[in-house]
Amino acid sequence: MKRLPAFGHALLILIASLLTQVLPPAAFSQSHDPEEVQKAREEAVKAKREKVFYANKFDLSGIPPYKPEQKVSGTIRIWGDDHKISFVKGWEEGFRKFQPDVAFEYHMKTTEQAIPGLYTERADIGLMGRQIMWDELLAYQRQFDHPPLEVSVATGSYNVSGWTFALGIFVNKQNPLTQLTMKQLDGIFGAERTGGWKGMEWDESAARGPEQNIRTWGQLGLTGEWADKPIHVYGFTTKYHFPDEFEKKVFHGGSKWNESMKEYANRTGEGGKFIVAGEDMMADLSKDPYGIAYGGLPYLTPETKALSIAAKDGGPYTPLTIDTVQSRTYPLIRDDYFYVTREPGKALDPKVKEFVRYVLSREGQEFVMKNGKNLPLTTEMDREQLNKVE
Repeated sequence: MKRLPAFGHALLILIASLLTQVLPPAAFSQSHDPEEVQKAREEAVKAKREKVFYANKFDLSGIPPYKPEQKVSGTIRIWGDDHKISFVKGWEEGFRKFQPDVAFEYHMKTTEQAIPGLYTERADIGLMGRQIMWDELLAYQRQFDHPPLEVSVATGSYNVSGWTFALGIFVNKQNPLTQLTMKQLDGIFGAERTGGWKGMEWDESAARGPEQNIRTWGQLGLTGEWADKPIHVYGFTTKYHFPDEFEKKVFHGGSKWNESMKEYANRTGEGGKFIVAGEDMMADLSKDPYGIAYGGLPYLTPETKALSIAAKDGGPYTPLTIDTVQSRTYPLIRDDYFYVTREPGKALDPKVKEFVRYVLSREGQEFVMKNGKNLPLTTEMDREQLNKVE
């Protein structure tokens, strides 16, 4: 093999050095290849499953302990969210102390398989870290002529990526803004629309015109140099489930987004590390005083801050804290759900009903708290969910 002349070798070193300075390390290794991203994601999820992120104690004395209504047997098949395998196995362990004749089978690869498991009658429970989406609901309804029963089984997390964290609204710390209303969020992130979906029903009362669009910081009351500056909107690619939940909560079921929103998707970085879209989003927001993003506290940086949010005009404005998420006073919380098949007017499968009752019991919600990622339901919310299965 011929050796490069000395000047050629030096030239290659110089080029490599210049490229390293001009391009960040991730530029040589980042990838949106779906198989690489999936592998990196699985490793990231595995590392978190058994980790306790917080040990806060909440008063669950108002939630009744589990008392079996009847002895049941058989196998409960659970399909869905792969983040929650240790979650449901903890519930299984507690439940089988009361109902030892019940066995469990798990098919938990992704939330996207939860509803198909139900409408193909291969699952008894679909576990989802988000609400059912429109196309999933359509497929289920076409099969059974009614929607599935939806039961909230845990409040989402406060700040744990992958565990249904509350949605936060973030700006650069240079921005003097401290709070927004849900209507203002619609104006910033949304666009004019002719209606929105309420389940499978198109609701024209959700319509709004372009005059409600908010595109400059002055429209939010900022003055001086901020008044005429455009609002730079950051968000997740609309193929992800975060936008669907944001649409339901903020756009009243509409799906028209700000025309200039910059979208972000997951990727792999240097060494195959899993890079969540929210990380890239917040990194850009850290450098942009005129930006605003929705996402989660796991991606907060020293250069960004979360805003307080009011459900109604005039307030009250609620900050994003672990207590306001657990108490469900913060407007953009999310839940984990069981979806089950029950024909209207008919009783729920007894073994499924008993398991849901256990999950909603004091013992079940204490396990949510002990697990240290999701947060337990409030007494009022728990009672409301119990009423659904009666």
